[in-house]
Amino acid sequence: MGVIARGEAGLADVAAELRLGGADVAVGCADVTDRSALSAAADEIVRVLGLPDVWINCAGNGVYGRFGAVAADEFDRVTAVTYTGTVNGCRVALGLMRPGGAGTIVNVCSAIAFHGMPLMTSYAGAKAAVRGFAQSLRAELRMERSAIRVCTVFPPAVNTPFFSHAVSHMGWPARPARPVYQPEVVAGALVLAAERAPGEMVVSGTAALFSFASRLSPRLIAYTMTRLGFDGQLTRDVGAARLVAPTLFAPSAEAYPVHGPFGRYARGRSVQQWLSRLAFLPYRRSGARRRWLLRRPASP
Repeated sequence: MGVIARGEAGLADVAAELRLGGADVAVGCADVTDRSALSAAADEIVRVLGLPDVWINCAGNGVYGRFGAVAADEFDRVTAVTYTGTVNGCRVALGLMRPGGAGTIVNVCSAIAFHGMPLMTSYAGAKAAVRGFAQSLRAELRMERSAIRVCTVFPPAVNTPFFSHAVSHMGWPARPARPVYQPEVVAGALVLAAERAPGEMVVSGTAALFSFASRLSPRLIAYTMTRLGFDGQLTRDVGAARLVAPTLFAPSAEAYPVHGPFGRYARGRSVQQWLSRLAFLPYRRSGARRRWLLRRPASP
C-alpha cells in the first residue's frame, strides 16, 4: 500500500501501523497542491510497489466562519487542497493507469456537496466542484470506452481530527453536525467503492436522506440549515478545545489518531452501508489484487 501526505510524522505513524498489519508499504511526502511533488512521490511508490489498481483522493481541510470573515488566502487554500488537490491526484493517477488501460479512482467528497452549510463556504464550494469534476471526467472516460473507472463517495459528518485542525473564526472550535459516524464506517465504504466503483456512492442513511431531500425540497433543506444555526457546528467542550491545532498552511509536527474527540455520540455502524454491501456481494470480484495508492488527508 502506498501513502502520500505532506506531514512526515503522520506518514511514519500510518506506515508503521500498516506494516504491523502485514502490509507492504511505501510512502511519499508531498503537498497535493504541488503537482510536481505529488507526481514525484507517486513515481517513487511505483518504483517500490508497481503500478496502482486503486487511487483514493481524500485530502481536505476547512475554515469555519462567515464568508466575509474568512481571509482570501484561507479560502483559496481550502479550495486548493480540497478541490485542486483532487484534480491533481486524478491527473497523476490517470497517467499511471492509462498505459495498462484499467484502474479505479475513488474521490472522497462529502454530503455537503448536495447542499452547502453555513460557515463552510470554502469547503462546500470545493466539494461541490469535486462532484462536478468527477462527473465530467467519468463521462469522458465512458466516451473513450476506457476501463478506468471514477467513483465519488459522499460520507456524512465523521469523527476525525478534521475539526481539530480546522480554522475557526467563530470564537469556539468546530465540531461535526450530528449525526456523526466513526471513520470505520467510511473506510468500509471506500473498500466497497474500490471493489465495485459505482459512479457515485452515498455513505449512511443520513447522507442518503440528505441527498434525497435536497433534490425533493431544496427550500426545506435551506430552512433546516438556518435552523441548525452557527452553534450546531461549534463546540464548547474543553477537552475538544485543547486539541485544536490548525494545519491549514503547514502540517502537524506530530501524528494524530484516526478518531477525533467526538466519539461519545458517533455511530459505529450504518444499516445503509450494510445493505449496500449485501447488494454488491454477488458481483464482488474474487481474488482481485488491490495495490497501493491511498492518499492521507493533507491535514494534519
